[in-house]
Amino acid sequence: MSTYVGVDGCKAGWFAVAISGPVHWSHGVFGTVGQILERYVDAEKVLIDVPIGLRDSDQVERLCDRQARKLLGPPRASSVFPAPSRDALRASTYEEAVQINRSRTGRGISKQTWAIVPKIREVDELLCGSDSARDRLVEVHPELLFWSLNDGVAMVHKKKGPHGLFERLSVLDTKFPQSSAVHADVMASCLRSRVARDDAVDTLAAAVAGFLGQGRLDQVPAQPELDSLGLPMRMVFPTMGRKSPHASVSKC
Repeated sequence: MSTYVGVDGCKAGWFAVAISGPVHWSHGVFGTVGQILERYVDAEKVLIDVPIGLRDSDQVERLCDRQARKLLGPPRASSVFPAPSRDALRASTYEEAVQINRSRTGRGISKQTWAIVPKIREVDELLCGSDSARDRLVEVHPELLFWSLNDGVAMVHKKKGPHGLFERLSVLDTKFPQSSAVHADVMASCLRSRVARDDAVDTLAAAVAGFLGQGRLDQVPAQPELDSLGLPMRMVFPTMGRKSPHASVSKC
């Protein structure tokens, strides 16, 4: 079977979970996404929770962000933050980022988004310089993954807290029965100062989604927009035998 890797940012850098079979999985903390691609060089896809494909200057938000919110509905729709403009990535302060983004798009930038700007910039620069990375890296959003894995029903509870953790692990266990065991191993192996519980769950969801899909993934929007560098602006998630009116099956 092919290997599929889920990736999310964590306090120590990047956290990755790789799944290549029901009892074949691994995880680790990495300093850069490039290191993850080198470690899992044979991975079919690397599903990462970070915006891929950015507006340069446009009053209209990325279509994938808008459609993801529509699919999730309240209250989980609020977890999909507007992606920053590419120019905002070069800002050195939050205030500068707000000013640049507003001048390019008419919108400011949230502090939550500003907190991950270094990671967005890292991935954007990697994709700009590597055709191989473009072929393997695809954007996901954890709440959209759980929505799909839960047969089109968004999560009820926030991911931070015991109810949200239990809800999400229960969904993962129904699709990949080893999920709780993988999560427990991560928690036993990694300090909370390096990998938070919800980081581990989100990363595991991405790996499970890739493994279940085996390369057959839905995406929003059905026809991805391309940014000025030719990067597709889309979010992928497993089909799971259910068709969304807002998505189309794509071999990606």
